[in-house]
Amino acid sequence: MVEKISITTPILFSDPLPEAVDVAIIGAGVVGIFAALYLARAGKKVCVLEKGRVSGEQSSRNWGWIRQHERDEAEVPIAIEALRLWKEADAEVDGATGFVTTPINYLASSQEELKGLEDWMSIAEKYGVNSVRLGSKEVSNIFGGVSNNQWVGGTSTLDDARAEPWEAIPAIAKLAHQEGVTIIENCAARSLEIEAGRVTGLHTEQGLVKCDHVVLAAGAWSLLFARNHGISFPQLSVSLTAMQTAPMPNFTEHNSADEDFALRRRKDGGYTLAVCDGNDFFVGPDAFRNFFKYIPLLKESWDHTFLTPWAPKGFPDAWTTKRSWSADQQTPFERCRVLEPQPNMKYVQRAVYAFENRFPGVGSPQIIDAWAGMVDALPDVVPLIDTIEKLPGLVIATGFSGHGFGFGPGAAMVVKDLVLGNKPTHDISRFRFERFTDGSPMLLGPAL
Repeated sequence: MVEKISITTPILFSDPLPEAVDVAIIGAGVVGIFAALYLARAGKKVCVLEKGRVSGEQSSRNWGWIRQHERDEAEVPIAIEALRLWKEADAEVDGATGFVTTPINYLASSQEELKGLEDWMSIAEKYGVNSVRLGSKEVSNIFGGVSNNQWVGGTSTLDDARAEPWEAIPAIAKLAHQEGVTIIENCAARSLEIEAGRVTGLHTEQGLVKCDHVVLAAGAWSLLFARNHGISFPQLSVSLTAMQTAPMPNFTEHNSADEDFALRRRKDGGYTLAVCDGNDFFVGPDAFRNFFKYIPLLKESWDHTFLTPWAPKGFPDAWTTKRSWSADQQTPFERCRVLEPQPNMKYVQRAVYAFENRFPGVGSPQIIDAWAGMVDALPDVVPLIDTIEKLPGLVIATGFSGHGFGFGPGAAMVVKDLVLGNKPTHDISRFRFERFTDGSPMLLGPAL
């Protein structure tokens, strides 16, 4: 039986630290691992440093959706490419990611909600995404007649997909390792080596590795690492809860969500469930520092954000977390190898109730596991993928705001181009670093 990745997961990669590489990558999540693979295939010598376990944090704690559907328009071309890359990668690892092509549906319980969803259709048509409108009867058919028929309609992208988060990125990491990428788990990156104003290496708890480029893809930890070098951006983290059911009748293969509830069929015969309108936010110094940038987002999400006045000890924005250090000092990254927030059991209970209410013909799901993950969020709900002008050699890819699992391979291709000095294939101006300081308005992307 496959289990979720945690600090007790056995270490799979323990290569010796090389003296020098072309590219050092901080973080062995979906973006870091795929970027390592693509850079190695471009002829670069690559080392991935992971303080805990490959895919131990949000890259294995998400819903497992691979989605073009209902994205911010700037993300759509990259999401289209990411879907293709997922399919190709899964074939290369003989299906080990669990990739399955299956529709993703957004469902509406009112005409007002439906109108909002249907705004997507013009974007889908513009980019050639295979999306359709759903009527109430079509929605009922998706669930084999076992639903309560509460939905008036929805939208669906027919060739979206799913994968298994507990298995997918470790499988791609093994592929990258076979192709020459050095991967070191349980080895935290501490700080950058900087000479003459540019990156020349990366200090780790095992020593210094010289390199021409560093990719910071550390998820919820990215800001903490960057601020130690005077680089700041308004990233915060929120905790989202999900859960696993025991195997149960296969009443739908589709990935679906409405305003309150989401589900995905799992390879083990159960479903991953989550509530869509509940997240936990731990208040800390970064929250106060960036408060005003988040006002537009808070206006939309206040009703389903639960505030806690302090984060657990060791979390990235905890009040007691160390904010600066030198290369020879122990860092917060070594003190918290795998960020494992506790699931909010109120959300588990709500998800079970929502399932029972929506699917009375199925019965009550048996929950056999629940977990939470810390999502790296930015105030406009789209990522930061950019070089840093004042520090040549550094590329940052972070703030995927809960949308990064399916998007990851496409983002990794952008990272590859930035490292190689090539113009990215896609327009990434929406994801630029300077948008937080050049007076640009915070234009909100879709939260779900």
